[in-house]
Amino acid sequence: MTTPKKTSTKSKTKVAAPTAAPVTKVDTDSAPKAATATPAVVETLAPVVVSNEMRKKELFALVVERSGHKKKDVKPIVEAMLAVLGDALSEQREMILPPLGKLKVQRGKELADGRALVLKLRQKTSQLTPAPAPVAAE
Repeated sequence: MTTPKKTSTKSKTKVAAPTAAPVTKVDTDSAPKAATATPAVVETLAPVVVSNEMRKKELFALVVERSGHKKKDVKPIVEAMLAVLGDALSEQREMILPPLGKLKVQRGKELADGRALVLKLRQKTSQLTPAPAPVAAE
């Protein structure tokens, strides 16, 4: 048994798909221009200081150089002095230590791994001693 085909009385109209006009030229005149860096010639090189920290090792070397004593004699004295200074700071004592200056604890904060102190150091320029001039070897 075959079924008859259904025919519709309406006619179907085909609509063409919209097409965009092809792009042939990009307008670059209105686009902002990138800033160009002007090269500069550097005639002199300046050293870059990576860190201005002084460690104990450097402190020992400087004390040995200034005092003229041996490192084995200087090291225990400097370590004892640092311990005394640390104890005085923890007690928030004001210290008057020429030529270093007058040192005062402004405020402190307890942290999980220690203590943070804000210090005030006042130095008089007349008390500062310059490093001794190096001795010329003969």
